[in-house]
Amino acid sequence: MSDCVFCSIINDDIPSHKVYEDENVVAFLDANPVSKGHTLVVPKTHVDNIHDASEMQYMWDALVEVSNALEKACDPEGINIAQNNGEAAGQEVFHLHFHVTPIYEGDELEIEYDRSELEDGESIAAAVKDNIA
Repeated sequence: MSDCVFCSIINDDIPSHKVYEDENVVAFLDANPVSKGHTLVVPKTHVDNIHDASEMQYMWDALVEVSNALEKACDPEGINIAQNNGEAAGQEVFHLHFHVTPIYEGDELEIEYDRSELEDGESIAAAVKDNIA
């Protein structure tokens, strides 16, 4: 897609700091990192989100490879892997991507949700199971 910033990075139309690349995936440092080493892992094929990625099992291998490299290179206390789908979930670039974010002592990641007790778990689980392909 010509207007997709990640497609432009994949095609080398926009400079980036690539740290990993194979025939299916590219990984590069986030231009606006939340921590040292914050890396985006992106499929070369443009899909908007995880719902269009049923044939992209290769993403797992790249995520493990990049995570292991970041652990060795940056020596973080932990690594967070996140993937957002849709504007309501915080997705800003509509090309599937995973954030691999090293977490350092003193900069621990805080994710806050308005949690409640599970209600109607049996019917929700049944509905999800019925929709597993």
